[in-house]
Amino acid sequence: MPKIRDEHLYRQLYRIRRVEEEIIRLYPSDSIKSPVHLSIGQESVAVGICSALSESDIVFGTYRGHALYLAKGGDLKSMMAELFGKSGGNARGKAGSMHLVDTAVGMMGTSAIVATTIPQAVGYALAVQMRGEKTAVVVFFGDGATDEGVYAESLNFAALKKLPILFVCENNGYAIYSSVDSRMPDANFCERAESYRIPAVRIKSGITHEIGTAAASAITKIRNSEGPQFMECLTARWRDHVGPDEDRIWKYRSDEELDDWIKRDDLAAIGESLEPADRSDIEAAVESEIAEAIAFAEASPFPGDEELLDHVFR
Repeated sequence: MPKIRDEHLYRQLYRIRRVEEEIIRLYPSDSIKSPVHLSIGQESVAVGICSALSESDIVFGTYRGHALYLAKGGDLKSMMAELFGKSGGNARGKAGSMHLVDTAVGMMGTSAIVATTIPQAVGYALAVQMRGEKTAVVVFFGDGATDEGVYAESLNFAALKKLPILFVCENNGYAIYSSVDSRMPDANFCERAESYRIPAVRIKSGITHEIGTAAASAITKIRNSEGPQFMECLTARWRDHVGPDEDRIWKYRSDEELDDWIKRDDLAAIGESLEPADRSDIEAAVESEIAEAIAFAEASPFPGDEELLDHVFR
């Protein structure tokens, strides 16, 4: 697979970062009608993985899903309208930030309940296999999801059936405010995957290109019917578990730990590698797109009372 151009990666990373910074700006106004779990600091995982995927490949995510939704090509106007609770949203304003979906680009959805999309993705991968397709299925989950029993069951079934699925653990080190070390005696997620005979790789750097290269290798193996693959990507959320606040205010982690990740921000590193004019053009285009998306969300109507039960049972 040829190396993805820095201009493309910068646009993706910058777009996600700026969308979420605008969400932070808007949040106190009560324009946004749902809780938000921000991806700031974790963008490289979604962008790197999705750089190895085609539009027809399928992804499932978590409630911290803005980055994945946008990296996979989800419609920004629809996402913003959903956050505003408006009928122009991808669930007509009824689901909010934690339930983003855009099936047109293979974004099958996110969920507010920890680990629930893991077995859903495994089921989709089984269907792909039964139909004889070359589609790759990717499921993203946090380190906290590995505490759930359904995670082990899903790894076992995927390995047993040699399913075309890539498991991606976005290891930001915390399940809400509980560190990995406080929850399990051995946090080696790759070894746990390998115990199911699933090949696993750990990316410690947070570098988008490195993540993308590893993902491309895993996806090639999946398309060659070599069975499930596993990636653990170390990362860090910069904001609170939920909401717009700074993550450091709760003092459950050290400033040094977070500052180390901020100093290694790949968005800044890639941006510095670009020609200033190219960077300015990318940023201007993104700012214009975001402004249009916010205007669309503001102008969209709220769903009517008559829609209350629509799509609930069908």
